[in-house]
Amino acid sequence: MAVSGEYKAFVMEVLEPLGDIRIRNMFGGAGVYYRDLMFGLIAGETLHFKADDLNKHVYEDEGMAPFLYEAPPKDGKPGRKIAMSYWELPDRLYDEPDELMEWAKEAIEAAARSKKAKPKRKAAPKKKSTATKK
Repeated sequence: MAVSGEYKAFVMEVLEPLGDIRIRNMFGGAGVYYRDLMFGLIAGETLHFKADDLNKHVYEDEGMAPFLYEAPPKDGKPGRKIAMSYWELPDRLYDEPDELMEWAKEAIEAAARSKKAKPKRKAAPKKKSTATKK
């Protein structure tokens, strides 16, 4: 389900106090970025923020759930649902801009921790030439 331009504009408006925010379309939804960090996910007309072990308890305390991705069917079996590390925001935050900014900053920090924890990819080894020099 594509994200409407109106909803993207709304998200940009509520997150404007953070500064360098951009939204990029992806897989029928959109990623919300602060500088080079994806800290938010828009699916349908719903905003989700990045969460990890340090901040997901606040989402759980509010009764929120993680975004579920349905994997494609495989070997004739139906696709399974996979929980992502992006959690739906409580609606009440849209009426509490200061608290929304706190949650956004925590999501940015979670995204930074996640990026730092991932090992850097090693370049594929170069294939040795089998040609002989004369």
